[in-house]
Amino acid sequence: MPFIRRNASGAIDSLHRRDEGGGEFLPDDHADVRAFLGAPAPASEGFASLDADFIRVIEDVIDTLISKNVINITDLPVEAQTKLFGRKGYRERATKDALKLFGDEDGSGSI
Repeated sequence: MPFIRRNASGAIDSLHRRDEGGGEFLPDDHADVRAFLGAPAPASEGFASLDADFIRVIEDVIDTLISKNVINITDLPVEAQTKLFGRKGYRERATKDALKLFGDEDGSGSI
């Protein structure tokens, strides 16, 4: 939990554990603190976005396999079913055009 002091150009001039008067608090993972310490910027934001896109692709592949009767949802482990149903429910609420694993909305249960 560093307190910083900036120079006239706005760059961090010094880093302190305690506020010694006039210090500005910044979290440890703040970009300015990391740059001052020479720590690399976290690559997690870009990678997390790629992971999210890839998860969506895997989910779509599973949906396709189910719709073509290559696999049944019950062929998957219970934990995988639970996660898929959770994501599917969220996606169905978020988009109208999602492939429906749960059947029609009229409650008939047909796929």
